[in-house]
Amino acid sequence: MITYLLKSGVLLLIFFAVYKLLLENEKMFRFNRVYLLGSMIFGLIIPLQLFSIESIFLNKIKVIQLDEIMIVTNRAILDKVNYNEIIMNFLSISYAVIAGILIFRFVRNVYSFYNQIKKCKVEIIDGQKMVLTKESILPHSFWNAVFVNYEDFKNGKIPSELIAHEKAHLEQKHTLDILFVEVLQILFWFNPIFIQYKKAIKLNHEFLADEAVNKQFGEVRNYQNLLLGFASQKHTISLASNINYLITKKRLLMMTKKESPSKIFLKISSVTAVYIVSLFAFNTGALAQSGNNLINQNDKINYVSANVKEPQFPGGIEKFYMFMGQNFKIPQEFSKQKIDGKLALEFMVEKDGSLSEFKVVKDLGYGSADEAIRVLKLSPKWIPASENGKPVRVMYSLPITIQAEK
Repeated sequence: MITYLLKSGVLLLIFFAVYKLLLENEKMFRFNRVYLLGSMIFGLIIPLQLFSIESIFLNKIKVIQLDEIMIVTNRAILDKVNYNEIIMNFLSISYAVIAGILIFRFVRNVYSFYNQIKKCKVEIIDGQKMVLTKESILPHSFWNAVFVNYEDFKNGKIPSELIAHEKAHLEQKHTLDILFVEVLQILFWFNPIFIQYKKAIKLNHEFLADEAVNKQFGEVRNYQNLLLGFASQKHTISLASNINYLITKKRLLMMTKKESPSKIFLKISSVTAVYIVSLFAFNTGALAQSGNNLINQNDKINYVSANVKEPQFPGGIEKFYMFMGQNFKIPQEFSKQKIDGKLALEFMVEKDGSLSEFKVVKDLGYGSADEAIRVLKLSPKWIPASENGKPVRVMYSLPITIQAEK
């Protein structure tokens, strides 16, 4: 899980850096919208290694050599494992508590729109649902409704451009983008990169809505002056599309900026190349690290396949450490010899999660290897490994350090 979070974090950061450097200042708003949403999706999916690029070029469905496990019967080490478990439990509880708070806030914000629609006057004007509130608010939109102040609307104090701006948000389904990134922020609240993605997405929404207004009215200068009148009003509503969101010099310049087809083509090509390189880099990890993952044992070479999900002991690998440590009994004869050392075993995790093919690679003698195999045979079934969704057999290498009582 930690490896996945690190990889996805790096990918999300790379994709966002590419957006800031190549795309943000270009008048290609629809492509940028797709890019930002796609970057979040691919940044979270690619590290899962649901498929392997290398398998397209290399015909190698190999035996998998998993990371080694070190298990000792020394009490200090067992206590350390317990401390690790306490830390993991604390982190899990902290994650759940904060995520719970964010979910509550999210539901409350969504419900506030429903509550306003329920208690305020609603009119259908030119085919658009208008929610007329008594609160002094700026026009904003959510889902399929535009929210405006009742008195301002009835007295004609709300310019047509503002209504057109909010209608553009609704027609282009911008609420879906905001809700999507909000959900990701809840799930990955510990990763601040989603805050930056949200800001970029909402600003791009404003570019798109501004573009729609200027196409409809054709009065760019008047619309710019209208926006500047709202620049000092900082109040915005969470989850809504707000007319005064980040009224900056960049937003005003984008309205008059000219497009360069050749420049846009070049940048799209560059972005595509970044995606392809990232796809290869994060799906061919075994190939890139072959020096570490090629293990020669008795002239048999085991490869790590990048699209194979490793088997899991029930409760996680830390539970397996504890299972081995708690059940392993140092043979009496071994204790008499007062030997310290390491024995090494191999065992197979079958397609149904059972263990088989126990093999002693290095034995310390005096019944130590037999005892280790006895404990392994007591193991409950593992969650089997899978490749492309199908269960596969996996070889596991296990070194055990034994410290006899002195």
